[in-house]
Amino acid sequence: MPNWWAVADREAYTLPALSFANRWYSAAVPSGAREWRRCFFHKSRVMRIRKAVITAAGPSQRRLPLQSLIDRDGVERSVLNLMVHRMVQARVEEICVVIAPGDEQAYRSAAGDHAERVRFVEQAEPQGYGHAIYCAREFTAGEAFLHQMSDHIYVNGGTGSCSGQLIAEAEREECSVSAVQATREGLLPRFGAIGGQQIAGQADLYKVETVLEKPTPTEAEQELMVPGLRAGHYLCFSGMHVLTPTAMTILGELLNEQPGARISLSAALAMLVQRERYLALKLSARRVDLGAPYGPFIAQLLLAMTGQDRFEVLSQIVEAMSLREETGTRVGG
Repeated sequence: MPNWWAVADREAYTLPALSFANRWYSAAVPSGAREWRRCFFHKSRVMRIRKAVITAAGPSQRRLPLQSLIDRDGVERSVLNLMVHRMVQARVEEICVVIAPGDEQAYRSAAGDHAERVRFVEQAEPQGYGHAIYCAREFTAGEAFLHQMSDHIYVNGGTGSCSGQLIAEAEREECSVSAVQATREGLLPRFGAIGGQQIAGQADLYKVETVLEKPTPTEAEQELMVPGLRAGHYLCFSGMHVLTPTAMTILGELLNEQPGARISLSAALAMLVQRERYLALKLSARRVDLGAPYGPFIAQLLLAMTGQDRFEVLSQIVEAMSLREETGTRVGG
C-alpha cells in the first residue's frame, strides 16, 4: 500500500485538493502559527522545489549561455553548465531549457556533465518572455518551480548560491518568491519592479503589493516606493523567481486572451498579487547582465575575485595596471 503522506509531500502542488488547502491555510493562518499548518500535512514542508526552467530562446540570449567562464573553483564551464551546476547544488533534480529551434545540440553539449538532468523545449517562434516560460508548462506539470533567465548570472562572496537562497525562502514561506535588487532610478527602463512592505523581522523579505514592467521614474515614485530604500532606488527583478502553478495558469490566461501578443512575466506577476501571497527577496549578490557591454568580462572578473585564485588574479591585475602606467610614462616622455 502506498505511503500517501509521502505522495502528498512530494506532489502537494500537483494534487488540486492539497494545492487548494495550502493556499487557504497560507491566507488564513498567521506566519507564527505555521507549524500547526505543517502538522496538518504530517511533514515539515509542503512545498518542495524539484524543477527549474531556464529561458534561452530570445534572439539576444541564444549565444550567451554557450560562452565559457572560469568558475570560482578554477574549473572552466559554459554559462549554461554553471547555472545548472548551481541549481543542482540547490537540490534541483530536473531542469528544462527553453531554446530556439535548432539549438538543442549546442546546448546539450554546453550542459556538459549535467546533460542527463536537462530537458529541452523549443519555442517555435519568438513570442516573448512570458510565452517562453509557458512553453515549459508540460515539464512543470502543476509543480512549483525555479525560473532563471539565461543571460544573467549572480556572484556573491559566500559559499551558498542565490538560487539556493531563493528556494529555501520559497519553501519556508510556501509561496512564490522573486529575487530583487535595489536599483537606481536611471536603470528602471531595463527591469520590472515591485512595490510593497517589508515583512516584520525580515530585513530582506517583502510582501509584494504592486508589479510594474519597466516603469517610468514618475510611475515608480507614485506606486513603487518601498520604506527603507535609499532615495532614488527601487526594488527591481533580478531574473530569478520561484513560481507556483498559479503563475503558470495566469500566463496561459493572458496568452489566450491576447493571441499573438508578447506577454511579459511582470504582467502575470501583477495578477498573482491579487490571487495569492507573493514575496520578494532582496539579494546582496552582484547581478551581471551578460548581454550588456563588457558583461562576460565583468562576470569573469567577479568570479575570479571571489574564487580560490583571487590573490593570484589580483596580483596579475596590479601588474597589468603598473605596466600600463610605465608604458604611458615612456610614451609621454
